[in-house]
Amino acid sequence: MATLLHLDSSFWPGSDSASRSVTAAFRAAWEEQHPDGTVIYRDLDADPIPHLDALTAAAGFVDPAEQSPEQAAVFAPRLALIEELESADAVLIGAPMINFTISSTLKTWLDQVIIPGRNLAADPSTVKGVPVYVVASRGGSYAPGTPRAGFEYVLNYLRSTLGDGLGMEVDFIVPELTLAYSTPSMAELIPLADASRARAHEEAAAKGKTAALEAARAAAA
Repeated sequence: MATLLHLDSSFWPGSDSASRSVTAAFRAAWEEQHPDGTVIYRDLDADPIPHLDALTAAAGFVDPAEQSPEQAAVFAPRLALIEELESADAVLIGAPMINFTISSTLKTWLDQVIIPGRNLAADPSTVKGVPVYVVASRGGSYAPGTPRAGFEYVLNYLRSTLGDGLGMEVDFIVPELTLAYSTPSMAELIPLADASRARAHEEAAAKGKTAALEAARAAAA
């Protein structure tokens, strides 16, 4: 059976969150296509992960057999997160743009799971080739050619970190203009926001189905 690791990081609950609604569509398609599969879910806003500290970070550079009892104790929760990622056949991440970048809760998760020599700058990385689907919602548009294209620090950062750094296969779904519904000055953009939202849900459903099929096939091989 294949395993999907699903992370949400929006501080908006339920349908109030564009990223959560799209990750839910992806997950529903995955579970419909692969009902016997496993889904590991983490709500990084409701249940945030502790920030990485000096002792825990240092323990990651020590062979487990040589860690002190104190190092082993603080490293154990971090190791559990890393092994959880490594167990996944596919990863789904809700990554809404907050002040032009990812949420601090998602950044903390990344800080905890990334370890040089194991998955970062490692040959091979323990997560090399694993598909990761990122729902990168945003209130406006930061596409190339738009006035705020230079403020885009979500796609660029995650493509570099997950793709170039960890060797994962990164695929983005981008619902944009979500603030059009609540910002009077953006009201004329509501039709474009509607189209973007519909397109994101369609992409999520299609990619969720395909990801489940491919992961199940690989797990059975």
